[in-house]
Amino acid sequence: MFRKFTLRVPRLILALALILLGAVCIFTLGKIHLIIAENNLTSLGLLAGGLIFYIGIVLVISMFESETVLSIALLLPSMVAVAIFVYSFIGWSIRVSLSKWKGLNPDFTWVGLKQYYILFHNNPRFVIDVRNTAVFTVGFILGCLILGLGLAILLDQKLKGEALFRGIFLFPMSISFIASGVVWGWLMNPATGNRITGINLIFQTLGLKSFISLWHSTPQPWGMAFTVIPAVWQLSGFTMALYIGGMRSISDDLREAARVDGASEFQIYRYIIFPLLQPVTLSAVIILAHMSLKIFDLIVALCNKDIRLDVPGIYMWTTTFDGTNYAQGAAIGVLMLVSVAILVVPYLVHNMRTETQL
Repeated sequence: MFRKFTLRVPRLILALALILLGAVCIFTLGKIHLIIAENNLTSLGLLAGGLIFYIGIVLVISMFESETVLSIALLLPSMVAVAIFVYSFIGWSIRVSLSKWKGLNPDFTWVGLKQYYILFHNNPRFVIDVRNTAVFTVGFILGCLILGLGLAILLDQKLKGEALFRGIFLFPMSISFIASGVVWGWLMNPATGNRITGINLIFQTLGLKSFISLWHSTPQPWGMAFTVIPAVWQLSGFTMALYIGGMRSISDDLREAARVDGASEFQIYRYIIFPLLQPVTLSAVIILAHMSLKIFDLIVALCNKDIRLDVPGIYMWTTTFDGTNYAQGAAIGVLMLVSVAILVVPYLVHNMRTETQL
């Protein structure tokens, strides 16, 4: 592993100085607090000290001229951070979900799968959440795939100003779900009479009163289906970009050969383009599905925690922070994680096997 060591005195001196300085900072701040302008900055000081110490270690390792060891050293902080702030917290959430912690005082008494049993057998709200998530997921995925594919086909015709249209279609993706939820909440305001606004006001002005809708206030499941509209508007451009990338990667020779054989444009797309876009469609479905399963901010901004439009993310928040039922809130979070993992993990394994075969 260490095939060659090149001693560079200036680099070694700098490395030792950084290591010593970092160690002194960590040791000192472990004993006393760093107070600046009445603000306790001890944590930032410890982080800076650790970073200085780590840079010194990397400088020493770089003198061994081993790319493997240097790569591991550079990736180690990220690996440690992910292990601490992602996987350890996942483990902690699982542990809390197996307890009966309810209230501000922690209670880690082991109750096994009781919290999960309560969710599935004695909790009608969670049943509503699952139903709403299913409706939202199906509508969201189908809407984004159909609209995204349609836009991609239009832009694939080599239209003038394609870059402009592509930018316009992609622009909604740059907006947060909170912002788009607030705007669409005004556009789809179910109020009538003097308080009518948004799209309903346009219908009323045009004399199309039969089109005036209650939108997300419509009885379920159509109320949840209407919440799909802002999400599709925001993410269909992303799906379009995926499909355009897939179409542009298909050789023009295939299309020309099909045209020579007398195939129409419809037949070219049906028998050549669409089959070759199946991997793109699979990727889009996985990405969109995992986003829909953990949807939270759009629904909150759109309908302000309306129980009829409740989803697991909102239920987890209200159960944990409003109801201080930390065990059940952790159980909901774990179920959301499992639902996402069921989609993502097989997809990642499939991609890794495909890359290995190539």
